[in-house]
Amino acid sequence: MANVAFIGLGVMGYPMAGHLKVKGGHDVTVYNRTVAKSEKWAAQFGGKTAPTPAQAADGADFVFCCVGNDDDLRSVTTGENGAFHKLKQGAIFIDNTTASAEVARELSTAAIAQGAQFIDAPVSGGQAGAENGVLTVMCGADPAVFERARPVIDAYARMVGLMGPVGSGQLAKMVNQICIAGLVQGLAEGIHFAKKAGLDVEGLVEVISKGAAGSWQMENRHKTMNAGKYDFGFAVDWMRKDLGIVLAEARQNGANLPVTALVDQFYGEVQKLGGNRWDTSSLLARLEK
Repeated sequence: MANVAFIGLGVMGYPMAGHLKVKGGHDVTVYNRTVAKSEKWAAQFGGKTAPTPAQAADGADFVFCCVGNDDDLRSVTTGENGAFHKLKQGAIFIDNTTASAEVARELSTAAIAQGAQFIDAPVSGGQAGAENGVLTVMCGADPAVFERARPVIDAYARMVGLMGPVGSGQLAKMVNQICIAGLVQGLAEGIHFAKKAGLDVEGLVEVISKGAAGSWQMENRHKTMNAGKYDFGFAVDWMRKDLGIVLAEARQNGANLPVTALVDQFYGEVQKLGGNRWDTSSLLARLEK
């Protein structure tokens, strides 16, 4: 059992912190900007709450974080009452936020200056993966630091991999989002074409999902897409945030991402349709508007 802090109890962080308490058996203290959410979590899982990120991190062996973006991350780490002000010697800060590789390297330097360590550990698997404790975690860290943290991360993960030094976890998550963007657009166009051609979408997917066209998205989203329902999983606003990070990184490293850039524009059209909180499969909606 370790002393663990978790900062950020959104749709992902709330169940992840719960798995650290229940499955991991750790002593968990949580912080959330909305105090009522922290209190609800503590009542449900039996952990403790703290009024600031710094107080949550005070004395913790491992400090987890899952917030919105780079600025949110800086606020809860190096900002006023941020966790880094109370990181103890030898503590490991594990950031599950999808953020830039740049901020990961910046915060790693700050953590080391405090005598602590930093792992960028963005996740894939969505809300369902978080709730079921089967997330994929892509880590950027020193190998020895990663090995210390891995048994703790395992509480909410099905797959945990070391991608390279700090920043590599975020770069790996960018690749994940690049692949998803193109795949969902292809699936949306396929379903749209099938409807126009008068095919039975259910029967079609039952067959082609067992071949080379099959994917997690096809298996898990084709029914809701076919029904025009988009309230399942990762929101368009968050996908656009992620793709913005991807395209910014591509401009720096020279990667050519024409499909990703195009799909990002398509998600912009979905937002104009009022689909900011629809899930990423809503690319079909812009084809059928």
